[in-house]
Amino acid sequence: MKDALTQQAETIASLSRDPLGFVEWAFPWGEPGGPLAGSAGPEPWQREVLQAVGKGLAERPDGSRSPVRVAVASGHGVGKSALVAWLILWAAVTDPATRGVVTANTETQLKTKTWAELAKWHRLAVTAKWNELGATSLVSTLPVEEGAGRVDMVPWSAHNAEAFAGLHNKGSRILLVFDEASAIADPIWETAEGALTDAGTEIVWVVFGNPTRPSGRFFECFNRFRDRWTTQQVDSRNVSLTDKQQLAQWVADYGEDSDFVKVRVRGLFPRAGTLQFIDSDSVAAAMNRAPDPAAERGKPLVMGVDVARFGADRSVIVLRRGRDAKSWPIEKYQGLDTMTLAAKVVERAAAEGVRAVFVDEGGVGAGVVDRLRQLGVPFVFGINFGSKPETWDSDGAKPLYANKRAEMWGNLKAWLPQGCLPGDPELMADLTGLQYGYDARSAIQLEKKEDMKKRGLASPDIGDALALTFALPVTAAAWDLTRGQNFYETDYDLDAEFDDDYWYGEAD
Repeated sequence: MKDALTQQAETIASLSRDPLGFVEWAFPWGEPGGPLAGSAGPEPWQREVLQAVGKGLAERPDGSRSPVRVAVASGHGVGKSALVAWLILWAAVTDPATRGVVTANTETQLKTKTWAELAKWHRLAVTAKWNELGATSLVSTLPVEEGAGRVDMVPWSAHNAEAFAGLHNKGSRILLVFDEASAIADPIWETAEGALTDAGTEIVWVVFGNPTRPSGRFFECFNRFRDRWTTQQVDSRNVSLTDKQQLAQWVADYGEDSDFVKVRVRGLFPRAGTLQFIDSDSVAAAMNRAPDPAAERGKPLVMGVDVARFGADRSVIVLRRGRDAKSWPIEKYQGLDTMTLAAKVVERAAAEGVRAVFVDEGGVGAGVVDRLRQLGVPFVFGINFGSKPETWDSDGAKPLYANKRAEMWGNLKAWLPQGCLPGDPELMADLTGLQYGYDARSAIQLEKKEDMKKRGLASPDIGDALALTFALPVTAAAWDLTRGQNFYETDYDLDAEFDDDYWYGEAD
């Protein structure tokens, strides 16, 4: 008679291309007193995905196999993290030479949700001894000729896409898992495509997420590239795991066809990105729009200066006159000290005849503000991004924005339909990469620069510099300061070094 270990090994081998069969066999579903006593097995939508992977692995008559690609867009709470864990364990156990990469929208999501869920199901599996689970990897304990297989947790970064290159495993299996895929940047998808070139290799690429924005590669899985992917969109109301009362409340509050319900309940893509503060189409239209210098001639030229705080960030100078932010080149500087940056601002302001300068005075920016005032630059305004906004709702009951930075970006967003922007890809990335939410007062609150970096995006220095040009409203004659704003004064004799002709040119 065969011993239990040999029998288990034979069962595992028989499930190599049957993920659903593996999940049904490997866990103690419905066992009295067990951790899964109240569950009969995977949800119907989970079963369909597991079956789709198995079907995709079936050999064609000529023995060839195409990469298996499955994309799932879902509402909240449907059990996608559990399905991710099952697929990782199935792939690693049934082929001990499997090589794989698992990533998610943020490192926090990857560690606290995806990998934590994997640890839970690894403990429950009857196959736990076949793999060793570490803090960042699942490694096979079986010696195989090709070398021990492993699946690694890899946080992604748009500046480090090469970490996803070179994933090859000829003759065995490759597994790629993207969790919360809607927020993973396009360069990561494009680099991962390189793993699909291995011949004679079982390749499984599965991507999951809430459909938060109608653009990007996750969106394209269901649209432009839908012929390459097996897709599924899961309504949270059809899953037994979800809180039906909360879902019903969302529908009542926002409406069945609202973007909120589409994304968080129905698993459908919104009309506009629910987290994306400025949509790509608006920015592209502004970049394609030609300015009319004659129409803007009577309006003052204003400058926004975003001051770098960290080594990878840049100090940026942007000019705008009315609807025209396209006619002046954007200046980007990395590694400048505050005194040198102030000198650059003075030089540019004098050359262009700038009427007002708005500087981000948070952190080291305060030094730039002080130096500009010392040099007698007219109308220098230090703007604190975290200060109180001036814009309130129509009833005057509450602020529309959580802080000054959100207000400036809100003004920029309102300007875009008539504005003109330079065709700068970095500016496009800055304006469209920023996400937003609401604070406790339901005021618009923008994502912090630090959080953007955690998502692998660069600090939106150019976008912030442009937004600074909207810090205060302006007319042709003078600045219309809102209540609570005051001009800054200086003790220096401005006429001692500079006069109006220096800044504005000779009078007509």
